[in-house]
Amino acid sequence: MDLKQLLLKDAMIMDLKATNKEDAIEEMVDKYYQVGVIDDKELYKADILKREAQTSTGIGDGIAMPHARDKAVKRATVLFAKSNAGIDYKSLDGQPAYLFFMIAAPDGADNLHLQALAALSSLLINPELVKNLKAAKTPDEVQGLFDQAMKEKEAKDKADEEKQKAQAEAAKAASADDKKKPYVVAVTACPTGIAHTYMAEAALKEQAEKMGIDIKVETNGSEGVKHRLTADEIKRADGVIVAADKKVEMPRFDGKHLVNRPVSDGINKAEELINLAVEQKAPVFHDEGGASSDEEESEEKKSLWSRIYADLMNGISNMLPFVVGGGILMAISFLLENSVGAKSQWFLFFNNVGNYAFSFLIPVLAAYIAVSIGDRPALLPGFVGGYMASQATASVVSSKSPAGFIGGLLAGFIAGWVVVFLKKWLKNLPHSLAGLKTILIYPVLGLLFTGAIMYFAIDPIFAVVNAAITHFLESMGTGNAVILGALLGGMMSIDMGGPFNKAAYTFAIGTFTATQDGALMAAVMVGGMVPPLAIAIATTFWKDKFTDQERQAGLSNYILGLSFITEGAIPFAAGDPLHVIVSSVIGSAIGGGLTQLWGINVPAPHGGIFVTPLANKPLLYLLAVVIGAIISGIIYGIWKPAKKK
Repeated sequence: MDLKQLLLKDAMIMDLKATNKEDAIEEMVDKYYQVGVIDDKELYKADILKREAQTSTGIGDGIAMPHARDKAVKRATVLFAKSNAGIDYKSLDGQPAYLFFMIAAPDGADNLHLQALAALSSLLINPELVKNLKAAKTPDEVQGLFDQAMKEKEAKDKADEEKQKAQAEAAKAASADDKKKPYVVAVTACPTGIAHTYMAEAALKEQAEKMGIDIKVETNGSEGVKHRLTADEIKRADGVIVAADKKVEMPRFDGKHLVNRPVSDGINKAEELINLAVEQKAPVFHDEGGASSDEEESEEKKSLWSRIYADLMNGISNMLPFVVGGGILMAISFLLENSVGAKSQWFLFFNNVGNYAFSFLIPVLAAYIAVSIGDRPALLPGFVGGYMASQATASVVSSKSPAGFIGGLLAGFIAGWVVVFLKKWLKNLPHSLAGLKTILIYPVLGLLFTGAIMYFAIDPIFAVVNAAITHFLESMGTGNAVILGALLGGMMSIDMGGPFNKAAYTFAIGTFTATQDGALMAAVMVGGMVPPLAIAIATTFWKDKFTDQERQAGLSNYILGLSFITEGAIPFAAGDPLHVIVSSVIGSAIGGGLTQLWGINVPAPHGGIFVTPLANKPLLYLLAVVIGAIISGIIYGIWKPAKKK
C-alpha cells in the first residue's frame, strides 16, 4: 500500500493549536471526525486514552504516536500533526513533543494496512527524516519526505535480507574454531502491535548495524508473528532481547542469557540492551512454566494491592465471556418459557446450555487468578480448587451449600501462591530433574497442597459463611435490601468499570449463581445504566454548558446507557470527575435502592434495557432507570460550570 493512502493531506495539521496533551488528543480526534476517518469520536478517543493509560505514546526525541484500533475507524489512516512550540505530552524522555502521528486502524484491518502502518512506524527511527519533518511547511512536503524515506528503507531491507541469507550460509560453512561475529536475537511486542513493536525492531536493527553485530528481530504485532526465530537461530545467539509489554512465547529461550525490558527500552535504549545480550551480563532464563528472574523482580516492585487487583482482574476478564454467553442464553430460555412452556425442548436446550456455561464460572475465575500469580503450572490446582468451591460436598463438615464465589477467589490465590512457593522451594533441584517440574512435580504437589487447604479449611468454613449470606439475603427485610441495593448501585458509578464497579458486579453475579435470585442483578444493572444516560440528559437540556463535540457524544450515551455500557461516561468523567462522578453515584444509588424497594428481579447478568421482558416487574424496572438517570442528569446539568467563552 502506498503511504500516500495512509498519510492523507486532508487529515494533516501543520500548526497544532493545543498547548497540553489532552487538548492535542482532542484536536487530532476532532480532525479525524471532520475528514470522515472515524464516525464515533468518543469511542475512538476513549481507546486512545486507554492506550495512553498503559504507557505514554510520547516515545521521546520529540515524537508522539497515539494509536487505537476499533470499530469507530472507517479506514486505516495516519494523521500527521506538528506543533511549532512543542507540547508536554508526558513523553518517556520528559521532553516536549513536536511531531504527532495519530494512527487509526479499523477492527477488520487487513495485513496490507497493518504492514504499511508498521513500515511507517519504523521510518521514524531515522533522525534525518524527523529533522526534515520538523521543517516541513506543507502536506505535500510531508508526503514527499515519507515517499523518499520509504524507497530508501525498501532498498535497505532488501540488502539486509540478502545479508541474513549470506550469514546463515556462512554459519553453516564455518568451522568450529572460526571466530564468529556476535549474534543476538530479539522479540518486540506492544499491547496494540501497531507502532511501538516496529519502532523497537527498527531501533535494535539500526543500533546493531552501527555496533557491527548481527541481529534478527521477531515482531509480535497486529498482523501476527513476523520473522519468527528458529530453534537454530536461538541456539547460536550470544543472548536474547525481549522488548515487550505483553506476553510472548518464552520457553524457547530456556538456558539463554535474556534481557527482558519494556518495548520502550527497545526504542530508546537499544545500545544498552544489545550490550547486555552480547556480553552475557543478563540473567540466564530458566523455563519453569513461570516468570523469569527479571519478571519476578519487576513484580516485587509493584504494590501489594496492584498485584492483587491485577490477579483478580485476570480471573474476572476470563470469566466474563462465560457470564455473558451463558447469561444471554439463559435469558432467552426464560423468554421461551413464557411462550412455549417449561417442558419444551427449545426452553430446555437454551436453559441447559446456559447453565453449563455458568457451571464453569467459579473454576475459570479461580484458574486464571492462579495463572496470573503462578503462570501455567498454577492452572490445574486453580481450576480444581475453583471446582471444589463450586460444589456442595461433605468435607470435614457437612453442608448443603458450596463455598461459592468467596471460596473460588481464595482458591485462585491459594493455588497461585502454592505454585510460587514450590518454584522457590525447588529452585536448587538438580538440572537433570528440572524437566520433571512442569510435567510431574508442580501438577502433583500443587494439586495436593491446594486440594488439602480447600478440603480441610476453605470449603468447610466458607460453605457455612456462604450459606449464612444466602440465608441473610433471602430473609432480608425491605429496609436492609434497599440499603444494599443503593450501595451496589452507587458502586457501579464510582469508577465506571474499575475496581468498585467490578466488585459490585461480581458480588451480584455470585449471589445470582448461588440463589438464582436476580434481585441484586437488577440493582447493579440500573446503577450501571445511569451514568451514560445522565450525561445524555445533561447534554440535551443544558446544551450551552457543553461543546458541540460533547453534545454529539452525549447523544451516543443514550444508546450506551440503555445497553448497560457504563464506560460511555468515562470521557466526561475524565474531564470533570467531581461533577460527573458525584451526580452519577447519587442517581445510581437511588435507582439501585428503588429496585429493592419495589422487589424487582432481573434473571440476566447483562443486557440493560433489552432484558426488560425478563424482569418480574418490567415497568418498575424501567421506572427505576428513568428516575435514577433524571436525578443524576439534573444534578450534573445544574452543577456543571458554564462553558468558558
